Amino acid sequence: PEATLVESVVPANLNVYNVFLFIIVFQGNAIKTYKYNVLTFLPLNLYEQFKRAANLYFLALLILQIIPQISTLPWYTTLVPLVLVLGITAVKDLIDDLARHRMDKEINNRKCEVLLGGRFQEAKWMDIQVGDVVRLKKNDFIPADILLLSSTEPNSLCYVETEPNNRLDKFTGTMKWRREMYPLDLDNMLLRGCKLRNTEECRGLVIFAGADTKIMRNGGKTRFKRTKIDFLMNYMVYTIFVVLVLVCAGLAIGHSFWYQEIGSLAWYLYDGKSDTASYRGFLSFWGYIIVLNTMVPISLYVSVEVIRLGQSKFINWDLQMYYAEKDTPAKARTTTLNEQLGQIEYIFSDKTGTLTQNIMAFKKCTIGGRTYGKTHCDIKNHNNYNNNIIIFWNKYADRKFQFYDGHLISCICSKKDAEMMEFFKLLSLCHTVMVEQKDGELVYQAASPDEGALVTAARCFGFVFLSRTQDSITVSEMGTENTYEMLALLDFNSDRKRMSIILRFPDGRIRLYCKGADTVIYQRLNPSSKHKETTQHALDGFANETLRTLCLCYKDISAADYNSWAQKHKEASVAMSNREQALDSVYELIETNLMLIGATAIEDKLQDGVPETIAKLAKADIKIWVLTGDKKETAENIGYSCELLTDDMQIYYGEDVNEKLSGRMMRRRNEPDGGRNKKAKEPFFTGDGKNALIITGGWLNEILCEKKKKRRRLRLRRLGKRPRPTNPQDGQPADDWEKELRQKDFVDMACECSAVICCRVTPKQKANVVSLVKRYKNAVTLSIGDGANDVNMIKTADIGVGISGQEGMQAVMSSDYAFAQFRYLQRLLLVHGRWSYIRMCKFLRFFFYKNFAFTLVHFWYSFFNGYSAQVAYEDWFITLYNVLYSSLPVLLVGLLDQDVNDTLSLRFPKLYLPGQKGALFNYRNFFISLFHGIFTSLIIFFIPYGAFLQTMGQDGEAPSDYQSFAVVTASSLIMIVNLQISLDTSYWTFVNCFAVLGSIAIYFGVMFDIQSAGIHVLFPSAFTFTGVASNSLRQPYLWLTIILTVGISLLPVICIQFLCKTIWPTEGDKVRPAGAEETLVRNEAVFLFRGGRSRRSAYAFSHSRGYADLIASGRSIRQKRNGLDGLTAEDGCAD
Repeated sequence: PEATLVESVVPANLNVYNVFLFIIVFQGNAIKTYKYNVLTFLPLNLYEQFKRAANLYFLALLILQIIPQISTLPWYTTLVPLVLVLGITAVKDLIDDLARHRMDKEINNRKCEVLLGGRFQEAKWMDIQVGDVVRLKKNDFIPADILLLSSTEPNSLCYVETEPNNRLDKFTGTMKWRREMYPLDLDNMLLRGCKLRNTEECRGLVIFAGADTKIMRNGGKTRFKRTKIDFLMNYMVYTIFVVLVLVCAGLAIGHSFWYQEIGSLAWYLYDGKSDTASYRGFLSFWGYIIVLNTMVPISLYVSVEVIRLGQSKFINWDLQMYYAEKDTPAKARTTTLNEQLGQIEYIFSDKTGTLTQNIMAFKKCTIGGRTYGKTHCDIKNHNNYNNNIIIFWNKYADRKFQFYDGHLISCICSKKDAEMMEFFKLLSLCHTVMVEQKDGELVYQAASPDEGALVTAARCFGFVFLSRTQDSITVSEMGTENTYEMLALLDFNSDRKRMSIILRFPDGRIRLYCKGADTVIYQRLNPSSKHKETTQHALDGFANETLRTLCLCYKDISAADYNSWAQKHKEASVAMSNREQALDSVYELIETNLMLIGATAIEDKLQDGVPETIAKLAKADIKIWVLTGDKKETAENIGYSCELLTDDMQIYYGEDVNEKLSGRMMRRRNEPDGGRNKKAKEPFFTGDGKNALIITGGWLNEILCEKKKKRRRLRLRRLGKRPRPTNPQDGQPADDWEKELRQKDFVDMACECSAVICCRVTPKQKANVVSLVKRYKNAVTLSIGDGANDVNMIKTADIGVGISGQEGMQAVMSSDYAFAQFRYLQRLLLVHGRWSYIRMCKFLRFFFYKNFAFTLVHFWYSFFNGYSAQVAYEDWFITLYNVLYSSLPVLLVGLLDQDVNDTLSLRFPKLYLPGQKGALFNYRNFFISLFHGIFTSLIIFFIPYGAFLQTMGQDGEAPSDYQSFAVVTASSLIMIVNLQISLDTSYWTFVNCFAVLGSIAIYFGVMFDIQSAGIHVLFPSAFTFTGVASNSLRQPYLWLTIILTVGISLLPVICIQFLCKTIWPTEGDKVRPAGAEETLVRNEAVFLFRGGRSRRSAYAFSHSRGYADLIASGRSIRQKRNGLDGLTAEDGCAD
């Protein structure tokens, strides 16, 4: 939503009027992100919790238990577990909401100066109203969306620090002042949430406040992500419920027949009621719904949440994912997706700042046909190169700057090479960098890391950018300070791929300086320009070394030509419609016949451990696709550097892919049914060799039929305004079905490849590629990026990972997990993800098993009690079974268990494969747990039943009563389920041991207490098993019965586990005893030219607008951190 869609009038600083307006029309400035208050917490939280089907189901059970005719269990058997589950969830929600309360209170009570009664007075943010005039000082946060009125900076410039967000880029307004109308746009605005930087003081008018501010209006809810196990678990619960209804219906029918044939004829069973057999069967159905309700586990969901919370904490606490250099720990920003990390099949990665460091360093240049500079690979045997000579004679030099070529330094110092002097003068003048003095040092604020690196390089070589105003730039040229009049600044955009500046020199000359991508610069060079071939050769070499490049050129302009052009420029700059297009056309007129000076080459290094990480993930059968805005050549060579691409791969480009897809489509058309009924898939690539795709954004649109003209053609065809193409050989889709099939073919082809690189793609295209793989492959996807241009794909993927790097926190704030380095991804997936998946699967399998084993004893008992819904256990045992007696051991397995340690998990990536296949928890595993539970319940019931048939105790009494039988079966069950989880535990700790033994001890302790005479005296109706435990368990015969029951139940499990580990061992079984060391071999990155295709150099330049229009106009400038605006080649549009 955009606040500007509604037209409103804001009177300035009329406080009485504003109070009325504030009440009627505008929002107050107080924000509210919390959900509850003291009065609404209980009802609202309960309402939200009862929207969950499981909680609502148990509430309905509780109501049924209040009805005397069908109640077979006391109401507290359901109430206690339900209250416990609701209570734990409520406490968690309360803690979260209290944190939101504290944050809201802190923000709303911040102080700000507001113009009241003719002077500025301190006020709280919450008291600010629309129309107030506020005064802000350096490093203040901006409290509302404010129209900038003035500042202490020259020409009323104002610098702010903010995060880029393409949802906040529209504002249209008009200011009326002294009967004059002035247009307003977003450049006049200071947005809430920004921070005032490099400006001592400014004043502004509040336009939008509180919930109406841009940041609040655009803070929409992120799509709620759920794991595959979530969906599977829900379907299994539904399956259990269906089974429960069928079983209860069968038992109810059995009761009707039993009563009609036996119960109604036995005088001693007469209960004084004259109900029919059918009605009694109906009541029995509801009775069994209550008795067997534990088949649907009430504590399942809350237990899963506890496990996920613990797993998230383990990620946060992992010191091996902590980046000490920036004090950045790993952060799990969600608690609902941990086990999904163990099922990833496709990773979609950004390049700049994700695979690379996004810290640009000036490494090489070509000036006048000669190349200068050396990379780290070049200087392995030339350690004599250093940058000390630069620092020695240049007081402004950046002490961290390194350049390994002393010859360039000598040439600059000699001042004899005019082209070289012009080269660095251009770098110091043609940019939109801002500068400030900080502790006596120059600090540059650049729109992109690339531009900052170029201006810093010029500064270190003696051409120092010192200051700028609206119409001038001051630089120090080899110690001589000069000021140039800035006549025009022709800013960069993604279509132009270049920027220019027109300057008037101190001697009156007018010159245009231009820098940009080689593809656009070479088209605009003067035919007589020198060094084109040698520079092109150098550019090709730079690109193959994965360096990011720019071409530099100039043009002298006569005063008459400039004046003529300036008039056209002025007319275009005030155009009311299509202003940007008009300006671009005018820029084209002046940016012609340029003279080439040279080119720059900037290095963006790979992050540490990237090739090793990609290699390990590939061994885990995880496919990695790189989606970047960089040029094809740079992306391809980075692919080789990080070993995503290898020399033995056959690379297919966009035209190759389009040809294969078109051929497949035409062959399909020639089939009798158009290929609509064809089931078998034909592979696109034959042979055993590895294949890779490299596709530009332009070809991606062509391949997926997403061009606007194509969309319009298809739309007209559907409307009947355009006939179908008569030539079916055009290779283009004839209808939506063919278009969808073509997209599916593309996904199939790409998935056959070992690597896929999509370059020059927009953020929307990145998200589209992710969604295509999700749609057609039904695969679990992960997107990882570091900038605002990656937010789309991060939100689209099943799991989004943000890199906290040079481009701000936009990607991190939209992500599910965040850390500082790409290499940590292998630990997140291969260790934490795999462990989380294994733990959750083991927990769910055992949880269903123990509930089946517990509940189905009632089922077997019903065959001996006339299907009368009689329970087989004591009431309090039913109440506490899932709460106290069997919950802790399985919960700890879900939190702590691991089949192998983290070292082996990383050393043997193949251990990750079961998660991708969903092999550890599926319907097969569910039914195994079901049948295992059925087997255990049979043993638990029938062995004690057989033992109790003809029994005589030591005291001559027969302990074969119902209550003694209930104690024996309950004791057998507790020992079986706790020993069973012990057999399934792979990683033993003191806590696990304590939980198993403690659960058994708690059971016997509680049982003896609640079956004592003392508690029966206090609550005679609630505790009816008086003295049963002490009387039964003193009989050795019954202890032997319990031991026999436990042994017969566990012996088959022990045998099966032994056979499986001996005959059919899993990968984990093989790895655990071996502990073999695996040597990781990494070949040096190859920077040589590969293949016969020509690779143009990659231009190292911002793909978003700079600050040119703001500098020229003197209006406010929203200053970002380095790279915060995503202003790298990543944001580029498609070719």
